[in-house]
Amino acid sequence: MAFITTRISRRFLVASAVALISLPAWAEKAPAGKVSVDELMAANALPDVVEGKADAPITIVEYASMTCSHCAAFHRDVYPTLKKNYIDQGKVKFILREFPLDPLATAAFMLARASGDKRDAVVDLLFQQQKNWAFVEKPLDGLSNVLKQTGLSEDAFKATLKDQQLYENVNKVRDRAAEKFGISATPTFFVNGDKYSGEISAEDWDKILSAQKK
Repeated sequence: MAFITTRISRRFLVASAVALISLPAWAEKAPAGKVSVDELMAANALPDVVEGKADAPITIVEYASMTCSHCAAFHRDVYPTLKKNYIDQGKVKFILREFPLDPLATAAFMLARASGDKRDAVVDLLFQQQKNWAFVEKPLDGLSNVLKQTGLSEDAFKATLKDQQLYENVNKVRDRAAEKFGISATPTFFVNGDKYSGEISAEDWDKILSAQKK
């Protein structure tokens, strides 16, 4: 776990929190650009976890960071409506990909990945309880305490954070996104290849997804 703990300092986390809080909460109703869908959906260092029907006509890919307050707000306040109205209805498939903005976010994603088919449930839990682990004096202790709710033992927690290959793969997903798609902040969304940045309300999602049908 040393390669994770040595990268996590209180001063760094405070600076990260201030930077994230200062990001503007806005949504672009028009796409900020477009990328090749084939390239977007190409194989990554980690397999995609897909929510929704595989043949849904609209694909949303979100690049998120576990320590991003705007990402947490999306998953807490907006994603449930998106899931109910579009994903569960077979209209949209949703993919969250790792884009950690700091070592603590990398650690959180590693732990979520280690949960196997429960990854998205663990991600949702960590976003819901972000304040209890991301911006506290001892973030790894906070992270461990939150994940005890999933049945994760302390030994498994430590073993996961020592997994060098998993650590590298999480960061490879981020690095490819930055290089290929120009991502530098979270959340960033792609809707059938159209790029949107920042927080997007449920109402704006309705407009974006309606436009895809035309």
